[in-house]
Amino acid sequence: MENKSFEENLMELEKILQALEDKNITLEDAVKGYTTGLELSKKCYDILNTNEELVVQKMTESGLVDFKKE
Repeated sequence: MENKSFEENLMELEKILQALEDKNITLEDAVKGYTTGLELSKKCYDILNTNEELVVQKMTESGLVDFKKE
């Protein structure tokens, strides 16, 4: 399984969205695109979530903000 960057996944997702907007797309291609789009969307969310957790952890460890109290 290939580990793509957030930006690569987002670009691929944008291409799929453009294809899905095409009125001449077949139902089969639309379903495939939708399914792939959901997977890419989850990957992007997971990347963002992981990085947010890392930033919060580093800020808390350095004493900048105590997110655990909020």
